[in-house]
Amino acid sequence: MRPFRGTIPGVHKENLMIDPPQIAQTTAQHAAVIRFTIPRDQIQEVMGPGHTELMDALAAQGVAPTGPWFSHHLRMDPDVFDFEIGVPVAMPFAAAGRVLPGELPAATVARTVYHGDYDGLSAGWGEFIEWIEGEGLTPAPDLWECYVTGPDSDPDPATWRTELNRPLES
Repeated sequence: MRPFRGTIPGVHKENLMIDPPQIAQTTAQHAAVIRFTIPRDQIQEVMGPGHTELMDALAAQGVAPTGPWFSHHLRMDPDVFDFEIGVPVAMPFAAAGRVLPGELPAATVARTVYHGDYDGLSAGWGEFIEWIEGEGLTPAPDLWECYVTGPDSDPDPATWRTELNRPLES
């Protein structure tokens, strides 16, 4: 793993919202997912109801998540979000309506943890992307966020943690 150098150009250390980034190898994980292709400004309208639909489908089949829920952005476009929300599961999930079997891929990723309210995620990603570029790394076209702790576990946004993963080209 490559350690965080402790600075991001133009960002003072006391203002960092992310943990020191690392390079990690992920393994493929079975998942239950719902795919969305929507205008960027509709993300807040689909995330909550989509999460509820996902968890209801899992419960109906007696399947428990094996980790935190995630959003896997498949294509980066300034106007459109093409992404899946999902949860990792121990074995392939049987399709149920919009909830389909899926997978988080095996990949070499740059990874960090963002601390705070979801409204600040964009700025957290900005810090992270600056680090990736500063390290001379080449990101792949996708990325994913794992919602480790959030409003369902504590209403205080200061306690929320979102793991940011950016796959890297070899």
